[in-house]
Amino acid sequence: MAEFQHETARLILRDWREDDWAMFWHHCNTPAVMRWLGGVADEATIAGASGRLERYSKEYGHTFWVCERKADGGHLSGELLGFCGLKRSNQEPGPIGMMEVGWRLREDAWGSGYAKEAAIASLDLAFGRFGAEEVIAITVPRNHASWGLMKRLGMVHREQLDYPSKDFDPEGGKNIVYAITREDWLPNHARSNA
Repeated sequence: MAEFQHETARLILRDWREDDWAMFWHHCNTPAVMRWLGGVADEATIAGASGRLERYSKEYGHTFWVCERKADGGHLSGELLGFCGLKRSNQEPGPIGMMEVGWRLREDAWGSGYAKEAAIASLDLAFGRFGAEEVIAITVPRNHASWGLMKRLGMVHREQLDYPSKDFDPEGGKNIVYAITREDWLPNHARSNA
């Protein structure tokens, strides 16, 4: 199978390579990045997460892809910023099987619009290449930055899909779900590049 790659104005979304993992976990397994994702991951959690991301690509043709920066603003091209992409929701008792968009970027990439740019590209791919009718995104109530981006993408809170979970925010005790349909996305947001 050919390696997946999709470009936006400033980013490349692509399949994982073996040498990506050490850099990804070095930059993205920090207290700040993992604050609303259950905290800094141990070795077993890292191995499990890496395996799942590779498996999604094989099973569905999409995953949370590597998010790599092109040369911009003095930055070097090829710099791994984190991930963004699509998977099938798989956390019990959540909305199992629904297409889910998600992102995780290293802290020094926050505030530059990279997450939004990558998420727009991922949603375009979800509704175009992968034929989704609806896409969800999942976060916790206290992660204002995450659900704020979901709202800026045009997603709406689907309270009926919220579900109890202490995996990501033990104090909060639930995950919240935002969603957007093909009908709401395509007329207003679809584009080949962000």
